Amino acid sequence: MKPAPFEFHAPDSEEEIHSLLDEHGDEARILAGGQSLVPLMNMRILQPSVIISLNRCHTLAYLEADGDCIRCGALTRQATAEESKLVERHLPLLRAALPHVGVAANRNFGTVCGSLTHADPLAELPSVASALDATFVITSARGIREVGADAFFVSALTTCIEPGEMLREVRFPKAARNARCVFLEVANRAHGFAVAGLAAYVELDPEKRCTRARLAAMGMGDTAVRLSEAEAVLENEALTEKVIDGAAMAATGGVEPDGDAHASADHRRHLVGVLVKRALGSALD
Repeated sequence: MKPAPFEFHAPDSEEEIHSLLDEHGDEARILAGGQSLVPLMNMRILQPSVIISLNRCHTLAYLEADGDCIRCGALTRQATAEESKLVERHLPLLRAALPHVGVAANRNFGTVCGSLTHADPLAELPSVASALDATFVITSARGIREVGADAFFVSALTTCIEPGEMLREVRFPKAARNARCVFLEVANRAHGFAVAGLAAYVELDPEKRCTRARLAAMGMGDTAVRLSEAEAVLENEALTEKVIDGAAMAATGGVEPDGDAHASADHRRHLVGVLVKRALGSALD
């Protein structure tokens, strides 16, 4: 299928992007990598009358350290982040998740911010942003606002971005020196849609006591789900087999997934407990 007719704009400045967004409001859509937007337009699930491409606005293509965080601009490709030494050194959880995002050809075009804005509940990067307590910088002709992951992701394919706004950057906190990061995913076939997944960030002291735990599951709801009950079981405890089992049980009891053609609700609930145990075992190793 082909998309419905639309106007195409390719501005080379952020001021012009904001002006176009302000003029066209909810009739406009941002195009960066197009890996999510274009298929939806081709199937006419989305029929925007105006497309605003970011690809000539090179000020949005950056990945840089800034104090205790890494700033990722709206035009930063997933492949760029995957190959970045900054990401490898300071964002090991993001580095572990990126190879699961589609195939290499998708990551060459797709952007980190684009995947986050698409907000697919079975996408990898929203769970990473949730586990890392990322900050989202949203801009418009009216100014700038910053929100956390819990406020940014509203429901499936829906964020808090309003008409006239765009996600300019996402800020990921740098991992602590004693952090252990694991990303796990279960799918019915290679490179297929995920059934469930887990982004795990834990900080361990020399005695293997967990001083901080952040766990976010995908496939357990309309957005990435923070496993707060499991986090509470882990924090300030040594990662013994008993504690890990308790965290897995808390994770299983704290989610209410839906079933679909790929997996039943009970199967997804079982998987989140299995993934928590595997992730914590890997963190200990």
